[in-house]
Amino acid sequence: MLVDASFHAKDSANGSGSATVRRRAPSDAMKAGHELGQDNIRTFGLDIHNPVFVVSSLTVIGFVAGVLVFQEDAAATFGMLRTWLTLTFDWVLMATANLFLLFCLVLVMTPLGRVRLGGLHARPDYSAAAWFAMLFAAGIGIGLMFFGVAEPVTHFLQPPLGSDGTDLVSARRIGIAATIFHWGIHGWAIYAVVAVGLGVASYNLGLPLTLRSAFYPLLGEAIWGRWGHLIDILAVFATLFGLATSLGLGAEQTAAGLAHLFGAPASSTTKVLLIVGITGMALVSVLMGIEKGVKRLSQANLLLALVLLGFVLTVGPTRDIVAGVSASVGQYAASIGPLSNWVGREDLDFMRDWTLFYWAWWFSWSPFVGMFIARVSRGRTVRELIGCMLVAPLLCCVLWMNAFGGTAVSQYVDHGYRDVFSAVQAQQPEIALFAMLDALPMANVTSSMAIVLVVIFFVTSSDSGSLVIDAITAGGKLDAPVVQRAFWCTLEGVVAIALLLGGGLIALQAAVITTGFPIALALVAMCYSTWRGLRTFVA
Repeated sequence: MLVDASFHAKDSANGSGSATVRRRAPSDAMKAGHELGQDNIRTFGLDIHNPVFVVSSLTVIGFVAGVLVFQEDAAATFGMLRTWLTLTFDWVLMATANLFLLFCLVLVMTPLGRVRLGGLHARPDYSAAAWFAMLFAAGIGIGLMFFGVAEPVTHFLQPPLGSDGTDLVSARRIGIAATIFHWGIHGWAIYAVVAVGLGVASYNLGLPLTLRSAFYPLLGEAIWGRWGHLIDILAVFATLFGLATSLGLGAEQTAAGLAHLFGAPASSTTKVLLIVGITGMALVSVLMGIEKGVKRLSQANLLLALVLLGFVLTVGPTRDIVAGVSASVGQYAASIGPLSNWVGREDLDFMRDWTLFYWAWWFSWSPFVGMFIARVSRGRTVRELIGCMLVAPLLCCVLWMNAFGGTAVSQYVDHGYRDVFSAVQAQQPEIALFAMLDALPMANVTSSMAIVLVVIFFVTSSDSGSLVIDAITAGGKLDAPVVQRAFWCTLEGVVAIALLLGGGLIALQAAVITTGFPIALALVAMCYSTWRGLRTFVA
């Protein structure tokens, strides 16, 4: 049942005036038996909200079956689809990524940034350290491990923006700055748009924590009908395929590490077995929940990552790394404009092969990460949330890319060590991290640590993603049945296996780009909806 209810900004936002918002009363929703209406069916331990759960699960299962049966055709199709999308709609992803960054900066600089998620008296549920650990692990974990060495080296060999790479100092600076561009404020602004929209809708308007709720200030009661179903189904697809891409990359790198250390074959069978084993670990974490599972793994993740980072900083070319930090930040600031522009670019291969893939990946992850961040961010102000999401991860990425990528470049320039470059040139980026560690002391120990870190990042991404998909398909419930959580966690692993067997890295990239485009367009509408929602809490 939908009713009119008064929601006063003075009592629940920041005390600066009041406003009345027409919304759905949560108590009536609970009386109806479900957050999103009466069409809820409980069977076989599943909390089925028709049609989001049914359409999403059946479509994904059909996709997996088709890819596994027609693997060669699927691989060719994925390749063509990726090429067509990047050639035809490159400007869409470039323009929307810029728009979301601008939108976040406007929120931070205006009175809208004072709005507190949960109301004036709300206080954070987690400490700053635990909160940041979950942001870090959910948002960028596997990617930093996979691309932290390979990408700076790739851009050092082939610098963007028309640089010929003959000046090695300049090539190093531009290469690392280009990498930071892909992991910096643009990507986190995409996450922030979703986190703020969902945080306001859930904690300030009392709506279910599911993507459709962020569109309530724009669509009103229509979010409970087919438009809302469509939004949530799209969010499930994007989240599932975005996670599958990361899980596939994690399996590639774990298999490469095991082959490097122990001579285990890095075959498709090995990768499939790894996905099965690690999905099982993620399943255990999912069943334990956020407090006992996700939170503890995220904290362990961050601690282990800091240990590995500290080791590379200490035994690597410390002086070069420290000098590279300031140089790359300056280069990043100088290059962010040209790298964000898609008109008249001479380095189209760089933009389409790297930037567009990253932006699509960030978009496809945004429902998952944004919803997860919103879930753990009650009590934070909009300004605090956006400020932390833009600044803290950027600083971590600057240090990480200079430590790992900068060390690999220094090994080549100063000592002629070519193993990392050989791996990159052979299009084997999953080996680059272990090749770099080989040239440092205690290589076996640090490589083993890196494998463990990849696995834990793998698990934290899978378990937090499963909780988010579960909440979406259960209509925003945070306590959906255990069987349903297990179902989505298992399906993530199955999708990752199907994409690996049906085209490898090309298939993973194609899946991300395909789901990234519609999500990007949906988030444009979300920005306007969030703006309207926030204005009701500011006089």
